[in-house]
Amino acid sequence: MAVPATKVELLAAVDRTFDLLDRDLDRVPSELAREKVLPGHVKDTLMSPADLLAYLIGWNEQVLTWHRRRAAGLPDQFPAAGIAWNDLGALAQRFYAERASVSWEDLRVEFREVKDRILSLIEGFQDEDLYGEPWYGKWTMGRMISLNTSSPYANARRRLRAWLKTLPQA
Repeated sequence: MAVPATKVELLAAVDRTFDLLDRDLDRVPSELAREKVLPGHVKDTLMSPADLLAYLIGWNEQVLTWHRRRAAGLPDQFPAAGIAWNDLGALAQRFYAERASVSWEDLRVEFREVKDRILSLIEGFQDEDLYGEPWYGKWTMGRMISLNTSSPYANARRRLRAWLKTLPQA
């Protein structure tokens, strides 16, 4: 899928990549959801499908936080409070820990809900807002949203599908 360059394309990318990933998440046996079977976001580590979902929820929430802070006139905290861009592994670990006790079913619900909040956020902007000028560094707002939603959804799907292929077929 091409990099979104309009509001319509961004909405479609988030929806499409979410829907594809969601169908693959349906295939994860709930009894394996907390098993460390996927390559982690930190070198030489493993994560569970639940950790992967926690990571995606965390990044979606982070996007929403960036926008809430800007709307409130607060200073930016990129990528997150207390985290530098060169320490994203620590942020991934934080996301895993924040949802370590959340059930697979509840993670699935939370993921759908945060994706819907991202879509609502996007709906509130026009093409010019999303793609007319840099929003953070050289990146437009729309690009920052896609870099932290639809792009990670696609990456997560690749990781998940590779693992699902190793499972015995029922």
